Amino acid sequence: MLEPDSVVLRDPSGKRVVRVVEQNYDAGVVNQQWLLEKYEGKSINFQITPGQLVEGKIIRAGGPEGQPLIEVKGQMQFQLPGIPLFPAATDGLLLKPTLRWQIHSENADHFNAEMAYITGGLDWESTYNVVAPESSNVTGEEKADVLGWVTIHNLSGSDFPQARIKLMAGDVSKILPQNRNYTMMKAMDRAESVMVNGGPQVTQKAFDDFHLYDLNRTVALRDGETKQVQFIDAADVAMRRSYYFDGASSDLQPIYPGNINEQRGYGMNGDNTKVYVIEEIKNSESNHLGMPLPAGRVRLYRRDADGQMEFVGESTINHTPSEETLKIPTGSAFDVKGVRTQTEFHINQYERILDEKFEIKITNQKQQPVKVSIVEHMYRGDNWEITDKSSTFKKKDSHTLEFPVQVPSKGETTLTYSVRYTW
Repeated sequence: MLEPDSVVLRDPSGKRVVRVVEQNYDAGVVNQQWLLEKYEGKSINFQITPGQLVEGKIIRAGGPEGQPLIEVKGQMQFQLPGIPLFPAATDGLLLKPTLRWQIHSENADHFNAEMAYITGGLDWESTYNVVAPESSNVTGEEKADVLGWVTIHNLSGSDFPQARIKLMAGDVSKILPQNRNYTMMKAMDRAESVMVNGGPQVTQKAFDDFHLYDLNRTVALRDGETKQVQFIDAADVAMRRSYYFDGASSDLQPIYPGNINEQRGYGMNGDNTKVYVIEEIKNSESNHLGMPLPAGRVRLYRRDADGQMEFVGESTINHTPSEETLKIPTGSAFDVKGVRTQTEFHINQYERILDEKFEIKITNQKQQPVKVSIVEHMYRGDNWEITDKSSTFKKKDSHTLEFPVQVPSKGETTLTYSVRYTW
């Protein structure tokens, strides 16, 4: 998967000028099909059974173009008569993808050169495991352990026996040529897993507008291998649980500027009762973290009363700089539900006024009280005003409000508000 036109060959000391006059790249590693094509028009032996050989002439090698065509004893057949036995000559045989150069130099010399290139088939990702303790008060702050892994995949077709690995995090622009077949690293059915523990810790530094992570070790990275290195091991990390309810229809979108939506049931969805759970972690040194975190998957575990770790949800995070807060959705609460109801709706076409009123009821069957953020969207039009409310709210953006409400144990809390649209 080497990109031949990305190759750079140079003297790292800068004392010698090295010029590649011509470069040839052959990725066609030898296999049976390759040899059949090489010997088209020639005769070779085929082993029918141990000790029994028959000579056949390869008229056509087959492959993607069709079946092979072999002449045996003056007759044609569309299959190999046995195992093909090729001459032992190695001229032109490639056991690995090969670069061949014609190099121009003013003088004959011997020195260590540096070669750099880009290849497909290499990929990496980060994953995080968060282990929370058994907690009787899940609405408050608790201490968790955070473990972070870097997983490196190699399907490039080449082994790297002594690799110094650095990983760049960020949205690096890369053009994928349309005529190249890049293997995606999502299906790893045939990859083995290697766990690397101990040794120097992974370090990171700002590099250009990205972040560069150095494994600080030389590792063997074989083709078809998945290698994992732990880069975060933090204990006593403060984590806080929050709940939010968004009862509007999932396909609700803002109206076009200057327009108004007059449909009475716009955004209503009586089946949407889920109250979602979010775990929040401050990525700061004071919270035993503080390293810029690459995007990846986060799995959350919680210990049961008997000490057993139980999987309670997973999500993904974006690239997260230090001092920012990780918000990890882990699913919806079983014992906390919400219902959103439109209780009033009036339109005055003459004065161009639309009034509507909502009632949002949150029920809590847990043994502890919970704090729920109710999210509401002012999506009917650009000009709106809250004319009445039973709770304060925070304006998240020009069309989104967040009402925090406290819901008692084994009880319920009802939020009401009225909004007026003008156009």
